[in-house]
Amino acid sequence: MTKPITLFSGLFYLMASLLLSTGCRPSPEESPEESPEGFSLTIKQITSGDAHQLFGYIGQSKTIPWNASGRYILGLRTTFHDRLPGPDDPAQVLLIDTQQQNQVQVLDETRAWNHQQGTMFYWNPDAPETQFFFNDRDPDTGKIFTVLFDIATRERLREYRFADTPVGNSGVAPGGGSFLAINYARMARLRPVTGYQGATDWTEGIPAPEDDGIYQITIETGQKRLLVSFQQMADALRSRYPEIDKTALFINHTLWN
Repeated sequence: MTKPITLFSGLFYLMASLLLSTGCRPSPEESPEESPEGFSLTIKQITSGDAHQLFGYIGQSKTIPWNASGRYILGLRTTFHDRLPGPDDPAQVLLIDTQQQNQVQVLDETRAWNHQQGTMFYWNPDAPETQFFFNDRDPDTGKIFTVLFDIATRERLREYRFADTPVGNSGVAPGGGSFLAINYARMARLRPVTGYQGATDWTEGIPAPEDDGIYQITIETGQKRLLVSFQQMADALRSRYPEIDKTALFINHTLWN
């Protein structure tokens, strides 16, 4: 059996429940607090009900809930929080309107999410007021893909599907134009809390596949290219780690410079 190892990891995990649920937080009323330096922060509950609302990563490579103007907030709604989601556990994709008393609208649903990362929401830098990305999975094939959604038209503008290497968004370039993509099905085996359980994995049983690693996807054309493969990583590390071929490599995060 191969032993998993992380080669490329974020510096921190910052899970946030900015979309607070009734019953797991105190009063829904605003509670401003001031620091000695004069910085003030207002905490306000913006969702309620028996379901669980979350966003996932916040701050990592400009992953933020708010659109460009700050009017709209993205979130997920799920009925549980005490186990990993599977292929039959869709989460609702929510849009919260802060100018309409935090009215919650259900835009879509996704079958590619987890409680740590959410569904890798990213507002599109080329249209940050209305367009955002999230990951999804085909319920018939189990293959992961990325969705570009527009809140102005309330529709999916594009789906980035790759039959041979079904990868999902792992980080949109802050300047726009591209996003990086990884194999979340492989993650489900080697780093379960950040993977998508039950997704189709074309690399199972291969410690360092030559057709998996970090992909770059051009947003406008949908063109895909492999930036670096696990095999290339293993080759580069072998002289330093002679037993690298006994190790199952995986990538947990991708961050743009």
